[in-house]
Amino acid sequence: MKNIALLGSTGSIGTQTLDVVRHQRDRFRIVGLSAGNNAELVIEQAKEFKPALVSVATKELAEQVRLYMPEGTRVTYGEEGLIEVAAGTDADTVVTAIIGSRGLPATLAAIHAGKTIGLANKETLVTAGHIVMQRAKERGVAVLPIDSEHSAIYQCLNGERRSDVLGITLTASGGSFRDRTREQLAGVTVEDALKHPNWSMGAKITIDSATMVNKGLEVIEAKWLFDLDYDQVNVLIHPESIIHSYVEFTDNSIIAQLGMPDMRVPIQYALTYPERLPTPTERLSLAQIGKLQFREMDYERFPCLRLAFQCGRLGQSAPTVYNAANEVAVARFLNREISFLDIERVLETVVERHDVCDVHDLRTITEVDEWARGLAATV
Repeated sequence: MKNIALLGSTGSIGTQTLDVVRHQRDRFRIVGLSAGNNAELVIEQAKEFKPALVSVATKELAEQVRLYMPEGTRVTYGEEGLIEVAAGTDADTVVTAIIGSRGLPATLAAIHAGKTIGLANKETLVTAGHIVMQRAKERGVAVLPIDSEHSAIYQCLNGERRSDVLGITLTASGGSFRDRTREQLAGVTVEDALKHPNWSMGAKITIDSATMVNKGLEVIEAKWLFDLDYDQVNVLIHPESIIHSYVEFTDNSIIAQLGMPDMRVPIQYALTYPERLPTPTERLSLAQIGKLQFREMDYERFPCLRLAFQCGRLGQSAPTVYNAANEVAVARFLNREISFLDIERVLETVVERHDVCDVHDLRTITEVDEWARGLAATV
């Protein structure tokens, strides 16, 4: 029986992780949940899975949900509560499914406690990949990717020599507006942007998919996960989302991972690695699909992705600024304060005004992050 702590249990990845656990109850036990502000759903989850510890966003919310917890479940709150769920239970694996950079301290705490990391929080590696991967190496902790693209690369590299890797290609659906020109993006609404053609995801990641920031974050994450140079990372638009990513080797052969677009597959793979178990997902029939389409990435059409490569190559504090500015810009768009195209304007403005510096510890990262957020809220 594997014990699991789940950070971000009420979000898209969190609820799908619990569905995987639901179908493998003889193998997995939930010992900790963190849930932010969704009191109603976390109460339901706690009643079903009976974890030892639940964390929510605030003290007031903790007092509210505590009244409905099953016997034996303790409730905590805030950043300290999040860290306690990550590092203070008897979990073997911690699934980090929180959106945004606030997942970083909890992930580092889990690594320090020797927990295996199931990583769905790409911002952790974007913001502090050099620190996270170094500490994981020092502690002998495995970091198993849950993003479908990185899970695909991880699977394609199994049994292969890293010295034989020529490069990797991350596939992208193209997001809600993949068939629109830049001129057609003027005036698009929040509702338009949230209509992802292939995946059911949270609001923030769906907007990131439409701007291609999500793929930019994945590019930076891939650099740290697989110890690659940015010249070895390519992005290709693949509207069907059947090939989740692939690896090209020095002999020009390619190994790809295929499957229906269902996040429960990479989630379960991270939880069961190196085993494979049946999943409650649909089997892939290539004959039924008939054909797969691919398009070269247009970096003029998707300037946020070009900017991600630029920040990745600059390194140091640049990726932290890119991520922080984007989180604020997306929040402003979802609040209808700025237009869709203003998201990239905010990113470009904040990155241009930033003097890149070394970020060797969490305090410096936090200071840079706060500076970027402050500027992104006003430009």
